Amino acid sequence: MAEPAREADSRLSTAIAIARLIGIMGIVYVHAWTGRTAEELAAAAFSWQAVLRTVLGEVFGRSAVPLLGMISGWLVVSTATRQGYGPFLLGKARTILLPMLLWNAIAIVLVGAAATFGDLKAPTPTSIGWTLNELVPLVHANDVNVQMPFLRDLFVCMMLAPVLVRASAAWLALVASIVIVWSVSGVHVPLLLRPQILLFFTAGIAARRFGVAERVAGWPVALCALPFVALIAPRLWTALLGNAFFDAHPHVMAAFDIVFRVASAVLFWRLAWGLAGSNLADRLRGIERYGFLAFCDHLVLLWLFGPVIGLATGALGAGLYPAYLLVQPLLVLGVTVVLGQVLMALSPSVARGLSGGRLGRSASVTA
Repeated sequence: MAEPAREADSRLSTAIAIARLIGIMGIVYVHAWTGRTAEELAAAAFSWQAVLRTVLGEVFGRSAVPLLGMISGWLVVSTATRQGYGPFLLGKARTILLPMLLWNAIAIVLVGAAATFGDLKAPTPTSIGWTLNELVPLVHANDVNVQMPFLRDLFVCMMLAPVLVRASAAWLALVASIVIVWSVSGVHVPLLLRPQILLFFTAGIAARRFGVAERVAGWPVALCALPFVALIAPRLWTALLGNAFFDAHPHVMAAFDIVFRVASAVLFWRLAWGLAGSNLADRLRGIERYGFLAFCDHLVLLWLFGPVIGLATGALGAGLYPAYLLVQPLLVLGVTVVLGQVLMALSPSVARGLSGGRLGRSASVTA
């Protein structure tokens, strides 16, 4: 009995690692370099290349926030119940806040310099307030590292974690209900820039408590795919219509977005579980240790090197652009692996800081 239990735990841990890697690579599609302004993208929204970009972002990117949020909630149960509040929060500051601050600073310096002294069309520091919010997104999302509010909000969730993991199911349901109403209402309260993250974080805690991850892993793939397939067509259509449609129906779209993200997360968790039992499992598990670094560095890489590669492929609309679009997550991951290895060779302490402690130690799954 002990051996099958260890094998199940090992597969679950591997599935979690693979799910995180899938989510992070999907985020790259959402932020993919296009070489076009927002106005140009809106004008070309129904061109086949723009549709391809939208499909990739919606299919692979929308599962990222719920997957990563739920996984963090699932994993935090262990540490939040066995550590005191001070050591627990200090540990999360090292693994979440420190890399956020470091990579935001790197983005401000490198991307700002390339925009100021080169031809890069990117946001540059305009005031002390802008720079401070770019470093620590307090009142609105970053303009350069647009993914970093996830880490900011995740740390807020971690501050609440010791209470949430000890709360009854009724209290967890109440918290989730409040966050759903908050998300759908569109009310901006800077406590959380994206309230959905707390919803998925709480759902992860509940999933750990009631064994939901293991139950979903036992479902047929077709069953897990059914809600996603039913929702993907309207999701793609509304995404192609652009901000005007979202602005005209904000509450409906916010509610639909939550449902679609959950459906995406269920499907990709089931796929991750399948991959965890395949011959690719060990290879993917080894690559995943660079995943968090890729989450942090991918927009800096896309800002700086996207236009350089684009000189050869052209921007969205050019003949070679679709091939470039398809491989952008792989390019980011490849550069990140090399970067991580170089950092480890030159300064393991810097590598640990920039990776939130995920490099420079044995590969393991942490919140």
